[in-house]
Amino acid sequence: MKYSIQTEGDSPNPISLRTAFFARGTVFPRRRRSWGKLNYALSGACEFNIEGVHYISPPQYGIWIPPGAEHEAKNSQEIHYVSVYVAAAYCVTLPQTPTTLGLSPLLKAIPADFAARGVTCPSSMEDQRLSFVLIDQIRLAPRFDSYLPFSNDKWLDPILRALQAEPGNQTSLAEWAEHYGTTERTLSRRFQTQLGISFREWRQRMRFVTALTWLDAGEPVHRIAIRLGYRNPSAFIAMFRRLAGTTPMQLSS
Repeated sequence: MKYSIQTEGDSPNPISLRTAFFARGTVFPRRRRSWGKLNYALSGACEFNIEGVHYISPPQYGIWIPPGAEHEAKNSQEIHYVSVYVAAAYCVTLPQTPTTLGLSPLLKAIPADFAARGVTCPSSMEDQRLSFVLIDQIRLAPRFDSYLPFSNDKWLDPILRALQAEPGNQTSLAEWAEHYGTTERTLSRRFQTQLGISFREWRQRMRFVTALTWLDAGEPVHRIAIRLGYRNPSAFIAMFRRLAGTTPMQLSS
């Protein structure tokens, strides 16, 4: 069953917030808003299409949508999700294009405090001050093009394509380097400079994204673990919990 969500937070001044659970299969229809929006999961992951570009937001990363950007979203599994709406006047110093943001503990703590107190539109002097701290945290957050970045680099591109085609591929970076006639150090440096993350981190993110797709298709957890190259389901579940904030069984139930 698909659940369509039409409503969003109240008009922000300077911010408004929403923290809620959404059932699997929820669809957030395409729209544009006159304010900016930060979205991130407390558990689960949500998929966005923003101006024709695909984004995914697991708990460690948020998606920033600037005012006026056309966007739509869906979630294949249940998610516990936070949205922070920022009035356009306060978005001038924030990212002007859609981007993935690293989430600091402070950035996540302020919406959590508001949610615990049932505050959706901060109005007191104290809460207004917290609102501006939150806006500053969005401005200062590390920015990434994508949760799972890609590169056309002559050495990285064939490696990334091979891993996507075979997510359980266990070839080490040293073995890839030998195969392409270069050094492990060179490839490691290219992952950091071209993608901003290590080879190990990229492969783990790719496996996580793949696991979400297979869970949505009804694949059993033990089978996913094997297909992704894990020796046992426990290792896969531990990785999944770290990235999703919940277990694959809880997410797919």
